[in-house]
Amino acid sequence: MKKLLAAALMIAAGSAMANNGAGCGVGSSIFNGQKGVAPQVLAVTTNGTLMNTVAITFGTSGCTQDGVVSSSWKISMYIDGSRVALARDAAAGQGESLDALASVMGVKAEDRAEFAAAIKSNFGTVFANDNVAANLKEVLAANERLSGYAALI
Repeated sequence: MKKLLAAALMIAAGSAMANNGAGCGVGSSIFNGQKGVAPQVLAVTTNGTLMNTVAITFGTSGCTQDGVVSSSWKISMYIDGSRVALARDAAAGQGESLDALASVMGVKAEDRAEFAAAIKSNFGTVFANDNVAANLKEVLAANERLSGYAALI
């Protein structure tokens, strides 16, 4: 029994860490803002135990019914893994890595030019430190047309 419990906790911890959070649901609401492995494992376990289907179906506990599954950790991983190329393209306002970032974020075709221009004009802010994802989120949030994309980071 102890081995089974340990295995379940390791799987839950791995899931929580891989997703960089527990997502939506009652567990996420209860442990909101708490950091570390233990609160994430407890949130994931609570969400699994209390069947998130209800929260998703009715749009409660931080779940939405818009049909969008977001993966902010993928965006952060892309930014971290492509930082040098992304900085080069951001300074130019165009390029493969900037296009790839827009694609990973789901930026619509009609918003891509403004997306690239916003990053170029705020290059010093976005790449001011190692927290590029958070800086980018602030820049996008300040732009009326692009503010919806900030929520994805």
